[in-house]
Amino acid sequence: MVQVAVMAPDGQVEKIERDGNPAALAALRQMAALMLKAALQHEFDGIRLGAAVAEDDQFYVDSDKDDQQVSADQLDDLAAAMKQIAKDGLKVEFAEVDLDAALAEARDDQFTNELLKEHAHDGKVALYRLGDAAIVAEAPILVYANVVKHYQLLSVAGAYWKGMSSNPMLQRIYGTVFFNGDDLAADLKARQEAKERDHRVIGNQLDLFFVDPKVGAGLPYWMPKGSTIRRTIERYIIDREVSDDYEHVYTPVLMNLDAYKTSGHWQHYRDDMFPPMDMGDGEMLELRPMNCPSHIQVYKHHIRSYRDLPLRIAELGMMHRYEKSGALSGLQRVREMTLNDGHTFVALNQIQKEFAKILKLIMSVYEDFDITDYTFRLSYRDPKNTDKYYANDEMWEQAQSMLKGAMDDLGLDYYEAEGEAAFYGPKLDIQTKTALGNEETMSTIQLDFMLPERFDLHYVGEDGKQHRPVMIHRGVVGTMERFIAYLTEIYKGAFPTWLAPQQVTIIPVSDDKHGAYADQLAAQLKAANVRVKVDHRNEKMGYKIREAQTQKVPYTLVVGEDEQANGSVSVRKYGEKDQTSLSKQEFLNEILADIASYSRKN
Repeated sequence: MVQVAVMAPDGQVEKIERDGNPAALAALRQMAALMLKAALQHEFDGIRLGAAVAEDDQFYVDSDKDDQQVSADQLDDLAAAMKQIAKDGLKVEFAEVDLDAALAEARDDQFTNELLKEHAHDGKVALYRLGDAAIVAEAPILVYANVVKHYQLLSVAGAYWKGMSSNPMLQRIYGTVFFNGDDLAADLKARQEAKERDHRVIGNQLDLFFVDPKVGAGLPYWMPKGSTIRRTIERYIIDREVSDDYEHVYTPVLMNLDAYKTSGHWQHYRDDMFPPMDMGDGEMLELRPMNCPSHIQVYKHHIRSYRDLPLRIAELGMMHRYEKSGALSGLQRVREMTLNDGHTFVALNQIQKEFAKILKLIMSVYEDFDITDYTFRLSYRDPKNTDKYYANDEMWEQAQSMLKGAMDDLGLDYYEAEGEAAFYGPKLDIQTKTALGNEETMSTIQLDFMLPERFDLHYVGEDGKQHRPVMIHRGVVGTMERFIAYLTEIYKGAFPTWLAPQQVTIIPVSDDKHGAYADQLAAQLKAANVRVKVDHRNEKMGYKIREAQTQKVPYTLVVGEDEQANGSVSVRKYGEKDQTSLSKQEFLNEILADIASYSRKN
């Protein structure tokens, strides 16, 4: 059993098992971060240094220079400097020093000064020292630098100091490190796969969307191709919901702040909401963070009878969240999003039947998108910390029991998670696996006894008396932004034919001789609602075919003398080298069947 020496933030040292121990790996990353900071100090005089951080899967150091920032070309030199630190046999020393002395040592490094002040207690600050470099002692760290052998500096990127756009932009250098070379090689391979599947990279390559911080961080602009994918999904979802007896509505993105105070969102999610807008006459409007109060207003607009229930209201509802700049990421974390949202108002005895109906809809949608890797999580409140939840023990017990009973009736496997409920009720979370194996919540079904009470909702029962409905919140595929990010990475940009922004590229062998035939063929396909373009550019045919493959177009049709004479097409599918000759009608039948089956192979 191999052990390594680890120092705790109080200076105590102990030996722990190295292999397969997450604590040892975390301490290794912390040491690598400190070594990188030492290397930066050695290589660049006067450099200012921010945090040296060990994350779950990497480490990084933030830096700032008066002249040009650290570039990717300089990573090899920094890695060599880290190697020399290991060869020199340096070890970490613990020191608790006077804050004033630590500040004097940091001189004019504003970022280090700020970190020192934040972590000082009673005029002193605890530090880890490695040669001339030091970091605040916050997390366990390896003692000996010579243990750090298998590492690689990965990239440089801009990062706002403390993740706030109002702060200076620093240069963040990322790295990865392991105790053995095989683990490092496996990690680098996984990172390359992640890069190839990164929806931000693919989105740029295929011209699907962009985000420009200069005009609004976290606010995606959908380009024509990305808009086509989104529109196809939206039309599909609306058609599925309408066929499932949902009534689709449009509601405003602005609402009186009082509604969110009544719902509890203001009390529970204020930090995630944009500041209210004062209209100057006492009215305060809020960009909505959730759609549920809006759908409640639709319910309240008429007197409701038991005959109206279940009443299913759905919307592709735009919402806004006050996300910090440092948390934003492509389409996955944005400030403006459109949720595939729905709320059903039911009588108490309709809950389990409606729950089953919603779940069957979700699973059917998953089948059409070929989503097969998912699990069910029943999310309950934390019984040891009930302060952050709606205070009604009877409601919670009843709602949690109903959800569990519904899942048992359906015979579906699930696991239970305390502390994952919404503040107003328990929920079923459907957890999917991303292309890189990470788990995220795709869909939810939530029971809510609280909002109907807070908004004083009623329906007239069969007995002529007023009764309180129960509200079921549900999202089938979450937000359009996150769902398309998920699909982009799952499909690696090669969208199935029914979703592909361009389904067919037609390439005439000679534009002068065969261009008119290509246009005629395109017109026939467009008449059948196939998304098609003819490549009339004055480029070599091989170049055009390669570009169609690069753009991941499902079908490339080449038409020349023989095809024009025979009324046929030469078909090449994406990812395949072989070509097939089909009549125009045969190809039309094939692609329409492909689209109609949601590109599922028979």
